[in-house]
Amino acid sequence: MVDKADRVNHPAHYTAGKIECIDALAAATSGLAGIEAVCTANAVKYLWRWKYKNGAEDLKKAQWYISRLLKEIGDADAAT
Repeated sequence: MVDKADRVNHPAHYTAGKIECIDALAAATSGLAGIEAVCTANAVKYLWRWKYKNGAEDLKKAQWYISRLLKEIGDADAAT
């Protein structure tokens, strides 16, 4: 059985692979700030964990954050 500390500090849905999601998020948002960093980090986070946690719901959340980011950067083709 996994103890509570492991589920808080190193949950399985964020530690799949050779690096932890938090480290990937730091790299993915380097040079970004504000809402651009938030949307990028959240999209990556939900894409990272979808298969291990909430399935299609996490994919839809990632899609929402990507759509929001497209609006923020002024993409005229961004979904509404």
